[in-house]
Formats: sequence, structure tokens, C-alpha cells
Amino acid sequence: MDEFNVSGTYVWYYCICKREVWLLAHALEADQQDENMQMGNLIHETSYSRNSKEVGFGHSKFDVISRDDGKLIVGEMKKSSRFIGSSRMQLLFYLKELSDNNIEAEGVLLFPDEKKREVVILDEESKLEIENIIKDINHIVNLEHAPLPVMNKYCKKCAYAEFCWA
Repeated sequence: MDEFNVSGTYVWYYCICKREVWLLAHALEADQQDENMQMGNLIHETSYSRNSKEVGFGHSKFDVISRDDGKLIVGEMKKSSRFIGSSRMQLLFYLKELSDNNIEAEGVLLFPDEKKREVVILDEESKLEIENIIKDINHIVNLEHAPLPVMNKYCKKCAYAEFCWA
């Protein structure tokens, strides 16, 4: 693919299933009527109403931004902490994108239904990890065919299940 731009969404999918990265990049969208997708959209629309939402920057779209004692805070809202590892990497991608543009920020993962939050800070180790993920995403996207499906614990409720297991 020419001029492919990695976004936080691709980082999130990458950490769950590399096949999903290829499917999404090739315009094969997940089932938008999937119950989990609809629930996530509802939570996003109804939570944290006092903060700025859906703010675009570069190739990213931040769920929530705010200021705390003059510091920029980027928030990423999720339905549950079930995918906390991939959610953390998505937020680190956003923080790296800001850092690459000389904007200092901290991140916070928000799980409104669980009334949980986790602070995420970009350090040199995580920056290197994100850079490696970006390289691998670009490699996957440029494959001629999607990687073969690999069963994992998330497949059962995946909105892409029909593409892999039908």
C-alpha cells in the first residue's frame, strides 16, 4: 500500500491480532452491528462529557483531552480493561506522536463502567517498542494476503470472526 499512515487504532488491533490489522487496512471493516462495538460507541458518547472529545491530531484521534495543572492529558476510553495491554500501547502511540511534535503530554486509560483509570507515561523503552510496532504494522499492511488466522482468547467475541472462522 502506498503512503499508509499508522494510527492508534492499528496499534490497538496489532496487539490483539495481526490479521485484524491487515483486514482493516484493506477496507474490510468489522461488523458494525456487533454488540461489543455498539456498547463501546455508547460508552464513548456518554462518558466524560466535561472534557473535549474526539480531537484529531496527525494520524490520531484522541478520545478525551484535558489539562491538569497546566499539563496536557490525553485520555483513551475503553469499555473494559480486558484489553488493557493493547489499550496501553494505543495510548503510548498517541503520546509518541505528540512527543515527535514537541508536545509533552501524559496519558490516562479510562474505563468508565469499571470506574477505573490508569496513568500512562511515554519513556524511552516504550517509545522504542512503539517504533518497532509501527514498522511491523507497515510490513503486515504491505503483505499480498492477510496473515493466517491464529486462534486466541479474544476470537470468540471478535467482530471480525466471520473473516477468519466462517
